[in-house]
Amino acid sequence: MSRPDSDEIDLDPQDWDAFADLAHRAVDDMVEYLRTVRERPPWKPLPDHARAELTEPLPRAASELTDVYDTFRESVLPYPTGNIHPRFWGWVMGTGTADGVLSEMLAATMNSHVGGYDQSASAIERQVIGWLAEMMDYPTSASGLLVSGCTAANLTAIAVARRVKANFDVREDGLSGVGRPRLRIYGSCETHSWAPKCCDLLGLGRQGFRHIAADRQGAIDLDALRATIHADRAAGDLPICVVGNAGTVNTGAFDDLTALADLCIEEDLWFHVDGAFGALAALVPELRPLVKGLERADSLAFDLHKWGYLQYEVGCVLVRDAGLHRQTFAMAADYLQTPGRGIQPEALEMTELGLQLSRGFRALKVWMLLKTHGTDRLGQMVGQNVDQARYLAARIEREPQLELLAPVPLNLVCFRYVGPYLSPSELDDLNQEILLRIQEQGIAIPSSTRIDGHFALRVANTNHRTRREDFDALVDGVLSIGASLTAEIEAARAEAALVAPV
Repeated sequence: MSRPDSDEIDLDPQDWDAFADLAHRAVDDMVEYLRTVRERPPWKPLPDHARAELTEPLPRAASELTDVYDTFRESVLPYPTGNIHPRFWGWVMGTGTADGVLSEMLAATMNSHVGGYDQSASAIERQVIGWLAEMMDYPTSASGLLVSGCTAANLTAIAVARRVKANFDVREDGLSGVGRPRLRIYGSCETHSWAPKCCDLLGLGRQGFRHIAADRQGAIDLDALRATIHADRAAGDLPICVVGNAGTVNTGAFDDLTALADLCIEEDLWFHVDGAFGALAALVPELRPLVKGLERADSLAFDLHKWGYLQYEVGCVLVRDAGLHRQTFAMAADYLQTPGRGIQPEALEMTELGLQLSRGFRALKVWMLLKTHGTDRLGQMVGQNVDQARYLAARIEREPQLELLAPVPLNLVCFRYVGPYLSPSELDDLNQEILLRIQEQGIAIPSSTRIDGHFALRVANTNHRTRREDFDALVDGVLSIGASLTAEIEAARAEAALVAPV
């Protein structure tokens, strides 16, 4: 049905029936796209014709929505990062869920501003925060916020720690001033790069984050931590916070969170846990001992778009003391006054818990995930990913040409191909080439890191679509490409020996 003629304009469809037809077509296309994901390679490069289509002058005139959608189908949809694919294990990326697709459409239709207000979207976020706190054995009195991801969640928590533990008024006076100490935050050398970035943004400087040595298992050295704290105090610095890792980014290692909680009480420090993906191990009874002590943290950050399997982007920060959380971010403004009635009867609570004033309806996909699948099934899924990682590790250990480079306590597997008679640098080059060919040939998408200085293929399994045969395909591909490259190296050496002067 067409809208009535008017001199005024809007951005709604002129023909709602035609829009409905296109919307139904798009839904059918996306369902088929998900249904057939295994039939495509996990990644293929953006071709020149698509790159050209996506590099064009600013549109000034209107286009038909059907034409725009056709461009999307032809030049956008076929060339994603690929993290919805069963053989994508690069970095730590979630796979997304079918119900997550639906929830994103529903949330976009409502287009809620979730700063607070008397509305269903705010009620949903409060409910979700309560559920997530319960999942982590956090107190029901804790506050929390959904944010873009764990970097924003960690930044939010450290901002609270800075305000609470500084011996001056950071919010009013800032960090500058004669005689003010340098604030220090501590974590292992395995802590993610968000930590120095956070210190940079909060005015502590990147050197404000003190990298503490880790043991062979990747956990923080408690004696070195305590010694560094004491040395910094003796030098006139002010230690304020310790970051515990619940699953390090390189290998999935866990710090002793109980010991860190005890130390922070002894030293009067804020205890923050970065549980970007590892915190979700709390859903698995057999893995729960790994996160023991997490419930004692003053603050906790974790992602739902990693091991929560949700679409980007959604992370969570929880703060034990709701008052301290709000005092760090609350700011009065005339245009945000609360009359006690109407659509804004109370303060915009969620805007008083973080940086953002404008906030989208992230909570709907979390709410739908938890209601649709339940935490028991999610725990089974997390446990399955860990079992699959152990399966891959066992397969690697059975292959003479492969070497496991780190323990596998969780869902991360780091390994390499070991060719004969190769120097360390040649082995690094060989494995980097193997990684690139594995990706470019569409076999799988692992990423890379360095373990004890060695180049490693890194598999981070937060994929609910992966099956064990997918890991077999990865190992077979690595062995085949490694053997081919090794043969090329040996042939080149033989040829060089033939032409070498006597």
